[in-house]
Amino acid sequence: MTSAAEDKIEIENFTSPGRVYRVDRAKFEAMRDALLAVLPSAKPGISVAEAKALLLPKLPQDLFPGGEKAGWWLKAAQLDLEAKGIIQRELSKPMRLFKP
Repeated sequence: MTSAAEDKIEIENFTSPGRVYRVDRAKFEAMRDALLAVLPSAKPGISVAEAKALLLPKLPQDLFPGGEKAGWWLKAAQLDLEAKGIIQRELSKPMRLFKP
């Protein structure tokens, strides 16, 4: 059995440097792994909408039934990975993401 503290993870936000947020570990890690699995390793990358469409089938249904709340978790993972320099955004319309 895990404690409530172990069920949470601290994430960062690219748009709010220095701020840390505590979120559900299982949901965040599932989304992070799915996002990293679908992002290309070069520019121009893919749009957030394209990434979401590609990663939805990779998410565990017990955590994201029918893709529920996937958009919020995708944004949380995106901003954390950007803050850590693991992914980058191409400033285009629409914004595109890639792994440098």
